[in-house]
Amino acid sequence: MNDQTRVWFVTGCSSGFGRSLAERVVASGDRLVATARDAAAIADLETLAPDAVRTFALDVIDPARIRAVVAEAAMVWGRIDVAVNNAGYGLVGALEECADAQIEQNFAVNLTGPLHVMRAVLPVMRSQRSGHIINVSAAAAIANYPGFSVYGGAKCGLEGVSEGVRAEVAPLGIKVTLVRPGPFRTRFVARSLERAAGHIADYDATSGKFAQLLGRMDGRQPGDPDRAAAAIVKMVQDGRSPLRLVLGRYALDKSRKALAAAEAELAEWAPVGLAADFTA
Repeated sequence: MNDQTRVWFVTGCSSGFGRSLAERVVASGDRLVATARDAAAIADLETLAPDAVRTFALDVIDPARIRAVVAEAAMVWGRIDVAVNNAGYGLVGALEECADAQIEQNFAVNLTGPLHVMRAVLPVMRSQRSGHIINVSAAAAIANYPGFSVYGGAKCGLEGVSEGVRAEVAPLGIKVTLVRPGPFRTRFVARSLERAAGHIADYDATSGKFAQLLGRMDGRQPGDPDRAAAAIVKMVQDGRSPLRLVLGRYALDKSRKALAAAEAELAEWAPVGLAADFTA
């Protein structure tokens, strides 16, 4: 392994962004540790480059398994240069319609799981005094939708944690980037979207309408996951690490609108907020 070859650790490689990213990493000449809950679903990745790919079964809700897989992965090529928290799934439905178990599981996969992965790879990266953690967020974290209160909330939590970790590890030579994709043609709706356990008619015009929109959009999303993967790999190869990499025109437009709305609201309510300080 030459000095320019990186070792990537990527979760959720069986489909969607994870699969596209895994293939792009291999095509770039880097080394890949690919994980998924079902090892059989990613076994074919090793045939792409038998000397450069290792695959592991990994469920990100299992901290002990995460630590074991990261330790083994670090032993394979002696380092982990890039860790990508991609594994995740959606939950659509109003907060009141979601079962307790659904809420807990969604947060476990989309928020707590990535935290455990970060905690497992950080000792490796600290010893190297280098590394890049990439956490895949969502457009729902830019401004959330009715029906994505739980899923978007988990992604907002991941963004907040990522900001803090970025500040914590920067002096140690470690980078942290959030990837914010818009709607991409990844079969997320068909394969990775759970429906709320309950139904309350009062929410049909909000979360119900949003769920229908997702269904109509499936297969027609504007984003190309292969191009998104290429953008992520190029960012890493260029040595750059924005706090947020926003992917696709939809997410870019949504980000601009959210920033403008936030600025307008801040200006409108500034006198009320300033009045809360001591006057003396």
